[in-house]
Amino acid sequence: MMNHRKITVFTDPPSVLACASAVGGEEANGPLGAEFDFHDPGDKFGADTWEHAEGKLAGVVFSLLMKKADFDHRRVDMLFAGDLQNQCVATSEGLMPYGIPYLGLYGACSTCGEGLLLASLALSVPGGVSYATVITTSHFCAAERQYRTPLEYGSQRSPTAQWTATAGGGFLLGREQTPVAVEAVMPGRIVDSGIRDASNMGAAMAPAAADSLLCYLTQRNERAADYDAIITGDLAKEGSSILYELLEKEGVFIRDRHFDCGKLLYDYGKQDVHAGASGCGCSASVLAAHFMPKIKGGELRRVLFMATGALMSPSSLQQGGNIAGISPVVALTHRP
Repeated sequence: MMNHRKITVFTDPPSVLACASAVGGEEANGPLGAEFDFHDPGDKFGADTWEHAEGKLAGVVFSLLMKKADFDHRRVDMLFAGDLQNQCVATSEGLMPYGIPYLGLYGACSTCGEGLLLASLALSVPGGVSYATVITTSHFCAAERQYRTPLEYGSQRSPTAQWTATAGGGFLLGREQTPVAVEAVMPGRIVDSGIRDASNMGAAMAPAAADSLLCYLTQRNERAADYDAIITGDLAKEGSSILYELLEKEGVFIRDRHFDCGKLLYDYGKQDVHAGASGCGCSASVLAAHFMPKIKGGELRRVLFMATGALMSPSSLQQGGNIAGISPVVALTHRP
């Protein structure tokens, strides 16, 4: 399963200066609801369509991020951002008014991890950018219309299906020292385990997460116990179970320190979300609202953030293609 790949361990680690989050009504009613910076009960964010709503969501997250950081957006050198809509149109629409040099990303639900990885690398280049932002969103209704069927169709969902989060997260990274540092990053690789069921994305993504974690720990000569938390997103119930099985075959045990954003966002007892949450806004919002404050305060001192993505398109699903997975690794540390 495992293969060699480059891990960048920063000698002068970039920092997370601020983060922000915004969600829809269903997410605000979940167990983390009080931790998000903003929520819209109607999920429209002032727009007239679901697709435009996701663009508005991206703009809300960015505006909140600049406000929380007390930062002028004109100082941002580079914007790494993405969403689940075709060609990242929500991102480009929602963030265009700010006029920041933009790199559009698509890593499916792993986009937040991809963005943090690339922003950290950009900041590490001597004479390069001084400030970079990462913005990631997803919207339940827009994703359903694009990947499955319009909500009005009322199709029955499989027990392994996940609920695309209406959510977004944003991060401002810079060179000055703050309590949250990016210690190291490692890109994911595309892992195809032969999964074709779009209603079981956890099974498609779990092998990629296992592959990345085994590779990272082996190359750094570390153990899972060296980290206070190993955070994935969004494997949910099904994918998390498969991840444990794959890792334990290799003698790696993480159950006591593993947290999955797809399992944390909703209340399984009160919300009918089947296997849990998905969507690239899920891990972004949960990382920004729930985990970053714990790292900043020192409750979590070393964390591995491994956003997971199911690489597919509407056409590939219609043609019955395999759904590959990917999982970049971002190591975050508390800096006293």
